[in-house]
Amino acid sequence: MTALQDSALPGALPVLDDDARALLFTEARTANSFAPDPVPDETLAAVWELAKWPPTAANTQPLRVTFVRSPEGKARLLPLMNEGNRAKTEAAPVVALLATDVDFHEFTEQTFPIRPELKDNMEAAGTAGRESMARFNGALQAAYFLLAARAHGLATGPMAGFDADAVTAEFFPGERHRTLLVVNLGLPGENPWFDRLPRLPHSDVVSWA
Repeated sequence: MTALQDSALPGALPVLDDDARALLFTEARTANSFAPDPVPDETLAAVWELAKWPPTAANTQPLRVTFVRSPEGKARLLPLMNEGNRAKTEAAPVVALLATDVDFHEFTEQTFPIRPELKDNMEAAGTAGRESMARFNGALQAAYFLLAARAHGLATGPMAGFDADAVTAEFFPGERHRTLLVVNLGLPGENPWFDRLPRLPHSDVVSWA
């Protein structure tokens, strides 16, 4: 299987082939059961090494990731999940906690060196002034993370059903993080997929100006 093919548009960049598009988009599902097979450290590291590349505003990169897989870590996390999400979270070999860092500006001299004044400007804005930027760009990176995990052969189970403040307090102590998403990761288990739900048609979404 090749992942790239030539575009029909002269001078265009290569495009993903149908198999790659299916893997990332059209055939991808949220997994609701997971096999017990462990996920190697190298795979988890590779997921982040891929997910870090797509764009964020001013290259702020506010997403922070904690991988939970030890029995002790699961014991801390499970009571903070909604009841309907606990069993599949317990069964998943790895759970990624995705949080955004509202103090992302501390890294801007490294990540956006062409605008050194950005650090001071963001400091002056205060936490409240930075939080919307952190949440928006953290959410972008969370989506990139899901695609990167799929690209490395992992099934993903993203969930918003948890006590976000409690997860933040338990796993991201301090005042700088906000938990956005909990994602189960691993190989799919028995009957992992629900039926595909419908997507809105082109006519309800796309307009032209």
